[in-house]
Amino acid sequence: MRALQYVEIGKPPQVVEIDKPTPAPGEVLLKVTAAGACHSDEFIMSLPEDQYIYGLPLTLGHEGVGIVEELGEGATGVKVGDAVAVYGPWGCGACKKCQEGHEQYCPHAAELGIAPPGLGSPGSMAEYMIVKSPRHLVPIGDLDPVAAVALTDAGLTPYHAIKSVMPRLSGASWVVTIGAGGLGHMAIQLLKVMTGASVITLDVNEEKLAFAREMGADHTALSDENAPEEIRKITGGAMADVVLDFVGIQPTVETAGKCVHTESEIVIVGVGNGALPVGIFTLPYETVVRAPYWGYRQELAEVVDLARRGKITVETETFPLDEGFKAYERMHEGSLRGRAVVVP
Repeated sequence: MRALQYVEIGKPPQVVEIDKPTPAPGEVLLKVTAAGACHSDEFIMSLPEDQYIYGLPLTLGHEGVGIVEELGEGATGVKVGDAVAVYGPWGCGACKKCQEGHEQYCPHAAELGIAPPGLGSPGSMAEYMIVKSPRHLVPIGDLDPVAAVALTDAGLTPYHAIKSVMPRLSGASWVVTIGAGGLGHMAIQLLKVMTGASVITLDVNEEKLAFAREMGADHTALSDENAPEEIRKITGGAMADVVLDFVGIQPTVETAGKCVHTESEIVIVGVGNGALPVGIFTLPYETVVRAPYWGYRQELAEVVDLARRGKITVETETFPLDEGFKAYERMHEGSLRGRAVVVP
């Protein structure tokens, strides 16, 4: 079968021919119908050799949907022919976090050599992929695979971040989102569906801000040194109750710190290397700064349900598997509208 793999440190991924996998006991073989490209992929492919820990060659893709092709011995809960989405954070399945469905925080995964697909295990950018357990699969019914695949990260991750700050988001609240890309454009929609808060989106050019307004942002402003003052003007001096940073680089987290008031919350979602100091003289009093990772298994089912009911949609651009590397080229140059989807 064909697979898009990261083969050599610092080199672009390439399509290679590898053996079609066979499911071991308890595993599920999926025929992949769509695979999502993510900035996390670009991040790990940018790591120098001394920091890269994901193994080579690595079949990319931690967002995946497909049709159940074959069940390993003892695998139950799904059947051949089911259309499913892959819940990407894989844990041991036995600890307290995993039993709660919070596998992204499994404390034993690393020591047991358990890694998410595309982030250490073979991912979804292939004609077939192995899913280690049926518990990692969420039914998608008749939802279009291209529309569904990004829900597994670009939908789930902001959904999880927003749920964590729901007590702060009333109809009188102001929420700032930084970045209107793959995760950011989903966050805007989710905020409008889940809360009554007014949404202000920051990004680097007018094209991206226009896209944010299409997605439902109430106000937009350029993400630059003037952004905090723009937030002050828009909010009438109130500033933001919540800032969701979907970029996470140093300039954006610093902007986030200047856009809030006392008893507010900053959620750093983007995988940049930015950090925000917390101390008595650094941020407004009782400001909470959090950095969540991915989301819970039940939350993915909730996101899929929102999409099936037409409450949210993912803006996508598709690429055939043989041209999957172009998705990352477009991502790097910042020219994607929404999410890139690779279709085998």
